[in-house]
Amino acid sequence: MIALAATTECKLAHTKNLPGWERKLQNAVYKYLRQYPKSAHPSTPMEHTKEPLAYLRRAQNTWEKRILKSLNSMCTELSVPLARKRPLAEQKELRVRWNEMGTEEPDLSAFRPVYAPKDFLDMLIMLKNPNNVIGPQSALLQSWGMLQLSLQVSSIQTLREKYSELNLSVPQTGVEECMDPSSDTFDADRAKLGRRVLQVNSTPLSQQFAKKGIPTGLRADIWAQILGVTNDDINKLYYDQLKTYVFQHDLLIDNLIYKDVKLTAANDDQYFVFEDYLYQVLLIFSRDTHVLKHFAQSSATPAKSYIRGMLGVDEYAVVYPPNGIIPFHGFAMYVAPLCYVYQDPVKLYHIFRELYTQHFFRLHTISSHSQGIVTLCVLFESLLQTHQSQLFFHLRTIGAHPLKIAFKWLMRAFSGYLASDQLLLLWDRILAYGSLELLAVAAAGIFAFRRVNLMATASYATADAVLSDLTTIKIMPLLQIFMWPDSRTKPPSKN
Repeated sequence: MIALAATTECKLAHTKNLPGWERKLQNAVYKYLRQYPKSAHPSTPMEHTKEPLAYLRRAQNTWEKRILKSLNSMCTELSVPLARKRPLAEQKELRVRWNEMGTEEPDLSAFRPVYAPKDFLDMLIMLKNPNNVIGPQSALLQSWGMLQLSLQVSSIQTLREKYSELNLSVPQTGVEECMDPSSDTFDADRAKLGRRVLQVNSTPLSQQFAKKGIPTGLRADIWAQILGVTNDDINKLYYDQLKTYVFQHDLLIDNLIYKDVKLTAANDDQYFVFEDYLYQVLLIFSRDTHVLKHFAQSSATPAKSYIRGMLGVDEYAVVYPPNGIIPFHGFAMYVAPLCYVYQDPVKLYHIFRELYTQHFFRLHTISSHSQGIVTLCVLFESLLQTHQSQLFFHLRTIGAHPLKIAFKWLMRAFSGYLASDQLLLLWDRILAYGSLELLAVAAAGIFAFRRVNLMATASYATADAVLSDLTTIKIMPLLQIFMWPDSRTKPPSKN
């Protein structure tokens, strides 16, 4: 604790001496390098920069065509246009009920989600590398997993080194409260240090601080610093402009958003009170062309539609929806936990947009990226197969393959599964390390934690039932015990 605290204090002292403009420049450069890493070679074709493996590029392209076909089929079946201009009376009505959209009960029975996590998993299971020749020994090792892909993933030792600040010997926000609920000294010290970090306004320093968790009262501002979101008039004006676009045009996507919120967050005891916020954020998000910038680093390509009568003519193709994102069943849950952190809808929106374009977009695109959903699935299976082989084999034998159960957790970053306070502690570390790997580690840890009950199951239904309720799990102690099982008898330092 003393060494880590000294590291933060040293960085704090160094950064504090920088002029204000230099700190802002440092933050801007840091954010740019994080979002747009240097390509391997300047002559590398764009599609190779987005995704170097040809068979995964083809798979992503095939998946996008399936999504678009599903959307177009729904459009044809229901005789609903992809977009239409709202009559003035309808625009006025929407303005009036903007803050009370949750009270509306439109008939959405004819609309269906374009795809769900299960559909996406079915696509991933079919992935095969045509250039990968598997020998007898490798085949035996890989045969247990649902994803037969030779992607490089971190070993448990590499994970321990990478996430060393999560060690049991290091006091953590989200752990100390579990060890001694009556002690508030650690929280007070963390809050004091956090306020000093906020005053410095340094993205790298805020990330370093967040590695041990963020006190609840400081989370909103620390996350904003990490994600590079400022609460200025420009953001407010941009938000209002996007809201005007929502009033002016009705999109087919709007119905999918309404239905998704109704089926997920509105039925969740933790998030139903935020229903109005979710409609506002997601409707505005669908119109935001700024989101298109992230496609430069994504294996995905924004969906396009054609102006009526100009089908197939590229000059008349337009991105649809304007942000290029066709939401899946559960997409609203990326936003729901943020409502506990941000009350201002403008700040809430911009935080969500950055969180999505920096991290969460990778959870529903096919790529070989180290933070992509494919690699996370391989990492999850590798960890569980290596460190809980008996459990893995048992579940596979009864038809309850672990990835079938865990995939929805990974794709939604555990939103709607963990208790909201535990989820935010996990997302603290995702932002701190700039990595989604901890999602796979957490999923493997949950299986290990419920091992005894899972070993007693005899079918997929019973195994799924054992893991149906994760709201009692304390996620940080679980991560620590899974990564450092030999240290579990040693209580964390109270320093």
